Amino acid sequence: MRILIVEDDPLLGPALATGLRQLGQVADLFTQGSDADGALIATPYDAVVLDLGLPGGDGMTWLRRWRDRGEKVPVLILTARDGVDQRIAGLDAGADDYLLKPLTIDELAARLRALMRRSTGRAQPVWQHGALEFEPAARRVRWKGQPVELTQRELALLEALLREPQRVLSRGILRDKLYDWSDTEPEGNSLEVHIHHLRRKISPGIVRTVRGVGYALGPPEASP
Repeated sequence: MRILIVEDDPLLGPALATGLRQLGQVADLFTQGSDADGALIATPYDAVVLDLGLPGGDGMTWLRRWRDRGEKVPVLILTARDGVDQRIAGLDAGADDYLLKPLTIDELAARLRALMRRSTGRAQPVWQHGALEFEPAARRVRWKGQPVELTQRELALLEALLREPQRVLSRGILRDKLYDWSDTEPEGNSLEVHIHHLRRKISPGIVRTVRGVGYALGPPEASP
């Protein structure tokens, strides 16, 4: 997943971004709503973690603005405001979940996975594609019953393809799923290198190349 974090706390914000990256997610951190708004326009995020007490504009104002604009990205409100009326107001304004501070990174990650399951219609804890099994929570992959060791970027690439198995994804979309704004500019063929590794470690047909368009998940291969 590529996550947009909007949090102005100088300790909590970087800790959330680092924690999610260590769990294999791509995370961008912004401290002001205006900067996050520009990033949301430019980048296809899978979810937003939004603090309410932001400088230069309350988080609730930005949430309403995004929903009025037609943004459908799942939004998880992260705040110390624990009143029931405030939680109801956030959910009614368009939030999909509400998490109170203090929190653990594991709970945040679990709630984000739940948001993605609801938004993509994939409720199963294990995703199956022929002989391929993928556990998003545990970041585990098995091919024909055998475990496959993948790097974080290879896992992110495989997850992006499995989330939309019928769609051809452009190089730009896939690169957005693998690299956040804090990464140094990846080499021009870095995506192709990761695809080559998936084909070598899993199966040559796991990723299908669509010339001039991008890449898609290959047809399912049955277990022997």
